[in-house]
Parts: sequence; C-alpha cells; structure tokens
Amino acid sequence: MSIHLPFAKLSQWQKIAFSATLIERMLPNYKIFAENSGFGNFKLIRNQLDLIWQRLDKSQKVKINYDAQLLKLEEQIPDPQAFDFFGVYPALDASMAIMSLLQAMQDNEGDGFDNISRLSENSVNFYVELCLTQALDEQNLDSAEDISQKVIDEHPLMEWEKATQNELFDFIKSAPENKITIKEIKNVVTEQGLSNLGLEVT
Repeated sequence: MSIHLPFAKLSQWQKIAFSATLIERMLPNYKIFAENSGFGNFKLIRNQLDLIWQRLDKSQKVKINYDAQLLKLEEQIPDPQAFDFFGVYPALDASMAIMSLLQAMQDNEGDGFDNISRLSENSVNFYVELCLTQALDEQNLDSAEDISQKVIDEHPLMEWEKATQNELFDFIKSAPENKITIKEIKNVVTEQGLSNLGLEVT
C-alpha cells in the first residue's frame, strides 16, 4: 500500500500538527509496552508530546530545548533484542516517531515528517502480518509462506490507517493554524479511544 502524502504542500505548523496527531495514535502502544515490561518512562514521553502541542498553540509562546529533550528520549527507546515479545516493536516505532518529530522541528527539515507517517504505517503493517500469521497457526495451516502484501493491505486495520492519514492530511491542509484546529484533531483521536493498532486506550 505504502502511503505517500505531499508534505511539501503543508506549512511547518501543519506538518507538526499532522505528525503529532499520528503520534497520539501510536503513544498508547508505548504505554502498554512500558506497563508490561517495566521499561521506559511513559510519562516523560507523554509530557514531550504535550510540549509539542503547546508549541503549536501560538498564544503560549512555548520554547523547547530540543537537545535536552532528545537526550531524555534516547534513554526511553527500547532495544528489540532485549525483549522477547511483540510489544517492543510498536513501542520502538512510537519513540522513534517522537524523536523524528523533535529533530524535524529543530532542523526545520521535511524528511522527518515523512518518516513519522511511515513509522505509523509500518507499525500497523507488522502487527497485521503477525495477527494473520498467528491465525493460520491456530488453524494448523501452513504459515511458512509469506502472507502477501495485498492481503495485509486489505485488512481493516491497514485500511483504517490509510484512511486516517489521508483524511487527517486533507483536513489539516485547509484548516486554520490555531487552538481550535488543535482541539479538533486531538478530539478525533480521543473519541476513537484506540491506538493505531486498534488497541483500547486506557
């Protein structure tokens, strides 16, 4: 499927808002991992994303010490080799996404925003592939052969991810850069009550 959005058409503010919304959908995956593994300071990462939202609210005039925040974040990134369960991968994607956003904001550089879109998509892709493989195993069917990308793309979670990113992009590109827009896009995520993997937000 591979989502390719024309980020060049967005302002810096719009790119940050789009990225922060995707990370809002990824962050619950990190929380679940942290609670089950005992690794990672979810509150610190939550605070970093809140700081980015505050930065988007131009009336608050919030400044971010990017070097300090990136240094703190590095310690919260899990090593997949150190854990033997799937949850480490979406947690890694979530922490790398917020790192990409902080770096993109610091450097005013576009590739970081593309990377966040891909990280969210890849998280869902990997999760769907795992679920499909497990379903075959439970039915004692041969799962040795690779599950086709077409089957993964047609899974409801992948279709939801694609639709969410496209709808969010279309909304943000024509929305005013103000607190009302921030509230509206955050409410969309809150009202869904689910992470990008379809896991319930607690």
